[in-house]
Amino acid sequence: MHLRDAVERDADWMAELTGRPTDVTRNLVHDRTVQVAVADEDDDDDDDEPVRGFVAYDARRETVHVTQIQGTAEACRRLLDAPLEFARQEEMSVELLLAVDDELREVVESKGFEEAGEGPRFEGTRTIRYRR
Repeated sequence: MHLRDAVERDADWMAELTGRPTDVTRNLVHDRTVQVAVADEDDDDDDDEPVRGFVAYDARRETVHVTQIQGTAEACRRLLDAPLEFARQEEMSVELLLAVDDELREVVESKGFEEAGEGPRFEGTRTIRYRR
């Protein structure tokens, strides 16, 4: 698996992973810094590149906000390195929200994130704020 910057053609895969409309994920690619994890066995640049996950983030004030992370546990573990490295270089903290029952909580905690209280509810789902 390798990581690369997301491009517009990734919007279909991202929509499939998230269950969101393609136009929403296309806007995400345009509006945020987005990295995708792709399988190594298909390194050519065709549209059938198997995406394993993605992370979207932006920076405001003194915090890097991971606005979305989705994919396999292995992919997400690697994808978190991008916002963490950016934050390290800029001397910023990193924050993200996960649903209370999200299976990525273990991945996030393994990367040094700590619970920082309850986050907002999204469509009735409770979230936990993580910070590092």
